[in-house]
Amino acid sequence: MSQLNKYKRFTITSALPYANGPLHIGHLAGAYLPADIFVRYLRMLKKDVVYICGSDEHGAAITIKAKKEGTTPQAIIDKYHKQIKDSFEEFGVSFDIYHRTSSAIHHDLSQEFFLNLYEKGEFVEKFSEQYYDEDFDQFLADRYITGTCPVCSNDRAYGDQCENCGTSLNPTDLINPVSTLSGKAPVLKPTKHWYLPLDKYQPWLEKWIDEKEGEWKVNVFGQCRSWLKSGLQPRSMTRDLDWGIDVPLEEAKGKKLYVWMDAPIGYISATKQWAIDNQKDWQQYWKKQADDADDTCLIHFIGKDNIVFHCIIFPAILKAHGDYVLPQNVPANEFLNLEGDKLSTSRNHAVWLHEYLEEFPGKQDELRYVLTSILPETADSEFTWKDYQARVNNELVAILGNYVNRVMILMHKFFDGKVESEGGNITFTDNELNAEVGRYYDELGKNLESYRFRQALQNVMDMARLGNRYLTEQEPWKSIKTDAEAAKNALHNSLVLIGHLATCLQPFLPRTAEKIFGMLNVAPVTFDEEITFANGHQLNAASLLFEKIEDEAIEKQVQKLADKKAAAA
Repeated sequence: MSQLNKYKRFTITSALPYANGPLHIGHLAGAYLPADIFVRYLRMLKKDVVYICGSDEHGAAITIKAKKEGTTPQAIIDKYHKQIKDSFEEFGVSFDIYHRTSSAIHHDLSQEFFLNLYEKGEFVEKFSEQYYDEDFDQFLADRYITGTCPVCSNDRAYGDQCENCGTSLNPTDLINPVSTLSGKAPVLKPTKHWYLPLDKYQPWLEKWIDEKEGEWKVNVFGQCRSWLKSGLQPRSMTRDLDWGIDVPLEEAKGKKLYVWMDAPIGYISATKQWAIDNQKDWQQYWKKQADDADDTCLIHFIGKDNIVFHCIIFPAILKAHGDYVLPQNVPANEFLNLEGDKLSTSRNHAVWLHEYLEEFPGKQDELRYVLTSILPETADSEFTWKDYQARVNNELVAILGNYVNRVMILMHKFFDGKVESEGGNITFTDNELNAEVGRYYDELGKNLESYRFRQALQNVMDMARLGNRYLTEQEPWKSIKTDAEAAKNALHNSLVLIGHLATCLQPFLPRTAEKIFGMLNVAPVTFDEEITFANGHQLNAASLLFEKIEDEAIEKQVQKLADKKAAAA
């Protein structure tokens, strides 16, 4: 029995993208495409699911971008929130809500969380020395400080994290720190902040995370254990910043909530807004219900650089609050590289989603297919334009598109696109074919529920390969001359298989599935429904699902990256 049947409802989140720049394919492969596939699968199982995301609009990264562009933080978040939201919609990520952390409902909830913990005495108040830029006369938030990582020696590490090795840092951990404002070495000055004593929660976190061994991905579990082994330290939940959510204490005027306290609460505030808009009870999707503590399944889809925040810090905050469910799983992906190098926003070494959508109009599913095929599920993987071309041409065009097109053309050529079945709805008459398709369904479900999306997509493509082999073996274009009934039977079996293909493609390639359903002239179905082809059913005209990607298009993209690299040198 599916593990999913344990739960009454599902709350699925994707990491909130920073509203300080556009989306690139690394973002998609990390936190959004896997979640979208999983959510579409849950909906096809008719589960009660809400899929939550939104723009992360606070923190130093926003103010840094505003300074760089000579504008205000508000203008930055408005610009990039719209661009990100539009890109997600056009690409087809099916959020139930895409919210904003600048909203009033989010500010109110974040302050309520802080006060709840404050009034319970969960915070430790203490003075600490923080870096200060004397030229700009201000304390420096984590992202305003760069230096050399003490773990991997990357000389572009930030004050809160090294994006090269993923280590979470404090600004004072950096070697040779420099202010990004003045370019000079900052000085240390005392300032008061409110700390969450993660060390207090370490025993509980160890027990909770140990219970996830074998259930969580090895890379996620391993990183969590490494953190715990190093010993957790109190972490400041407030910052000296001029942009963010005010700390709701009289004695903390001018201070803001730490972005990693505020951002994950954005999942909850977005759910509250969705519930208001849809007349739902948001608490059912986030809080423990009296009748059954396990009736809500919370799953966070993220990249590996966010593991510590979603597996250590946010669970500790939820535990301290007391009545919220904890994540059942955090299937973090590793990083996607690009053409032999790391993706880099600062060096403009990226395939930006909005540019892809402009330059490859109508080819959302081609990118979904290629990225799903190379998802960095357990190790870093690489996107190259040549591989993109090869997968589209040799797999989507030559296998999937070719099979559907062959069957549809033969049905129209020999039977005028009409199903002729005296015995009612057509079903598989080939037992071996029926058994093989059933096996693919079983494997598909197991892989999807284990977050093995690459393998799940291969299950569907193997079904298309099976169809091609069956059609080639049956040769209805030959048997039509000597045994029309055998030809019709082979094509009917093929039609049924195409119906199953369209059904199984829905989580992965939704537009393609829709096109196939349209050609078959049937409504989309869920996993527990079957397409019916009754006697006299009329198929619609055949149309190509995919077109070949020409060398010129690929050469243009490779050259574009080379030009960017030269410009950044």
